[in-house]
Amino acid sequence: MSDPYEKLAELGLKVPEVVPPVAAYVPAVRSGNHVYVSGQLPMADGKLLATGKVGAEITAEQAKELAARCALNGLAALEWLVGLDKVVRIVKVVGFVASAPGFSGQPGVINGASELFGAVFGESGKHARSAVGVGELPLNAPVEVELIAEVRD
Repeated sequence: MSDPYEKLAELGLKVPEVVPPVAAYVPAVRSGNHVYVSGQLPMADGKLLATGKVGAEITAEQAKELAARCALNGLAALEWLVGLDKVVRIVKVVGFVASAPGFSGQPGVINGASELFGAVFGESGKHARSAVGVGELPLNAPVEVELIAEVRD
């Protein structure tokens, strides 16, 4: 597997500071060789980048970019707990999309997260996934992404 830090640099990205939890939980927990990353919102510098429903206030294209930011924040949680160099593979991604009535493009939105994991980890970034439409998300966020990663000691 290639170096995830180098891949991020090639993409013009860097690992941000871990997003502080907005409620009573921690950003990530390790159990054995797996890290469970809490749902990540599209936050940067302590602020939500957008609010509203996808298919109404937020376009699918904007939401896809926001899902990529959620994934980047998930990488920050992994870095905080174990370091990206310990990631063996991304195992599972679950994406939630606050959807306007009639919006059914959730898979395309969550591709923003999936594509980022693939770009950073290559074959090891391919994962099982769910993309779920919901009525509301915390802080009126349009997307939220959580993940499970396999890690080495």
